[in-house]
Amino acid sequence: MLNRRHIRVKIMQTIYAMHQNGSDDITKEEKFLYYSIENSQDLYLTMLSALIEIKKKEEEFLEKSSQKHLATKEDKNPNQKFVSNALLTFLCEHNGLSMALENRKINNWTLNDDYILLMLNQIKQSALYENYMQTKTTSFEADKQFIVDLFSEIIVTNEKLYDYLEDHKLTWVDDIPMVNTAIVKQLKAIKADNPNSFSVPKIFKDTEDREFVSLLFRKTILNETELAKEFENKTPNWDAERIAEVDMIILKMAICELLKFPSIPSKVTINEYVEIAKEYSTPKSSIFINGILDNLVKEFESNQRLKKIGRGLM
Repeated sequence: MLNRRHIRVKIMQTIYAMHQNGSDDITKEEKFLYYSIENSQDLYLTMLSALIEIKKKEEEFLEKSSQKHLATKEDKNPNQKFVSNALLTFLCEHNGLSMALENRKINNWTLNDDYILLMLNQIKQSALYENYMQTKTTSFEADKQFIVDLFSEIIVTNEKLYDYLEDHKLTWVDDIPMVNTAIVKQLKAIKADNPNSFSVPKIFKDTEDREFVSLLFRKTILNETELAKEFENKTPNWDAERIAEVDMIILKMAICELLKFPSIPSKVTINEYVEIAKEYSTPKSSIFINGILDNLVKEFESNQRLKKIGRGLM
């Protein structure tokens, strides 16, 4: 589920936290790094389970309404289109998703159902919901598009939900966009006649990605002094004190990749860290980092220190 850029961000944040806390316990910090990464799957499951719980809450509401002492005709014969939505039913009945929710003990909405009720109310007041419920004909594709739109336009944008996620686990803050994008992509790919068109993604694409976490983290931490020397005389217009802490870490990680990860192309490394700088550092950081790394690559190539092999990995 995690791509290489998100892994790099997690490592950068862990190194930054180590610097801020004055920690030198690599084993302890590496465990927290993996904990932070694994929590991204819990966020994924939490967001998906919100759809399931919203369906359940509406079913409960319709049942209670039908049993009221003064139940109206509409209460007794409600429009069942939302609770019968084919994609919601698919998710509720998917064994792999049910097992993952149970194994990871995802019960956020059982303990905090007020957020589910809040989102359900917002959904039922939306034009999206009204238009969907008034359409008499339906299909799996129409049901799917409705849930994709509902998730993207109502659930993802709910500020109270965002505040809850941020308060529940601080490590989720940077994972939210990545997880929501992954969920939307998966929902769009689900096929009515193919249960295998959906599966809970693994945290790491393969063992190489998992190993990449530890290798990049440890090689950067254990060689920080040497890595810093590679660029300390390459910044004539920047005193060391003026270089943002995040920029220093980004440069060290990038140089570590350039010199110690032969299977990753130089262009990939530069592009990845420039993009990370754009999102996590100062407005001018990406230009600064791009210039330093570009010059270092030329120097490493002329000194034959840059040895790249294979097709490379993102």
